[in-house]
Amino acid sequence: MSYDIQTPPVLRFGAGSVDGIGELLAAQGASQPLVVTDRFLVSVGVAGRVADALRRAGAHVAVFDGTIPDPTSDSLEAGLAAIRAHDADSIVALGGGSPIDTAKALSALAVRGGGMRELKAPFQFVGPALPVVAVPTTAGTGSEVTQFTIITDSATNEKMLCAGPGYLAKAAVIDYELTVSMPPRLTADTGIDALTHAIEAYVSRKANPVSDTYALAAIERIGRFLRRAYADGTDVEAREQMMLASTLAGLAFSNASVALVHGMSRPLGGHFGIAHGMANAMLFAELTAFSVEAAIERYATCARTLGVADASHSDADAAERLVAELRLLAGELEVPTPAGRGIERAAWDALVPVMAQQALASGSPSNNPRVPTAEQVEQLYQAIYA
Repeated sequence: MSYDIQTPPVLRFGAGSVDGIGELLAAQGASQPLVVTDRFLVSVGVAGRVADALRRAGAHVAVFDGTIPDPTSDSLEAGLAAIRAHDADSIVALGGGSPIDTAKALSALAVRGGGMRELKAPFQFVGPALPVVAVPTTAGTGSEVTQFTIITDSATNEKMLCAGPGYLAKAAVIDYELTVSMPPRLTADTGIDALTHAIEAYVSRKANPVSDTYALAAIERIGRFLRRAYADGTDVEAREQMMLASTLAGLAFSNASVALVHGMSRPLGGHFGIAHGMANAMLFAELTAFSVEAAIERYATCARTLGVADASHSDADAAERLVAELRLLAGELEVPTPAGRGIERAAWDALVPVMAQQALASGSPSNNPRVPTAEQVEQLYQAIYA
């Protein structure tokens, strides 16, 4: 078996590492960056800190703060206008998954032209694109190291998976200090998101020995530190380890793909505005229960690595303990159901067939150990509603 491993050329870790971002950008031969971020990070001064660090290195900087949660094809237009107005030769992506996904999409469209629907999977985007330096401020999406971006089609509300090595950042700065202010809800959702990335990468039909190494390293850290980070946001060790786990999980799924949970979570964001991490958290336990019989040994390894089973447990028992732990974790971290989010049953029922078709069309469910039919996907949506 041969396989390719795709990663950003430079990953810089550590407290305060964001203050050296200027030299990373300069190494790309760029001097006219557009910082792509959101209004919150501007309001709390993080965007200004990054812009100042870039200016100290001699860059001419502009800031675009018009990104939105779960970016849409329409929302990209303002970003493209900002790139043109600044004559940007590079992008600094600052924020959680949505700003980083926005930045990756903009980097492609600014050079290629056209629209994101043309880039929807299975199309593979290989470039060229504006160079991106990614700076995550949440510990969960792993978007800073992946060859994917997720953009919702404004015309259809379909969350489109767009993939290819052309989306890889040229460098990523993983500074855990930027996550210390994350509130508990965001800590929980992004933490479970990272765990989903790691476990789905490990059980994916496209897994390989290198992605396995990344995935298991992420799972082990999340098992030890997610609850601590949720309980006490000032726990510096927990924040640092969750940030590392998020990046490791991103490297894992970028090189092994995600599976059924992600395929089914994207429509929840597109149609009901549920944030990606929370959507994954809603689905994770029950979809793992559906899938576990097709890869018992792999799920058992995940359970032992997470710390909820050991060598004394059979594979079947360990896999069952994994499902039980995911249900317990969702309860402890107060993950809501769609009903608990206020989604009306009639609206849910009406969209289940559409969501099932969109989930399958994304391609991610075909990586799952147990590949579902459309009818089974509909049944799973119904099972997690309340």
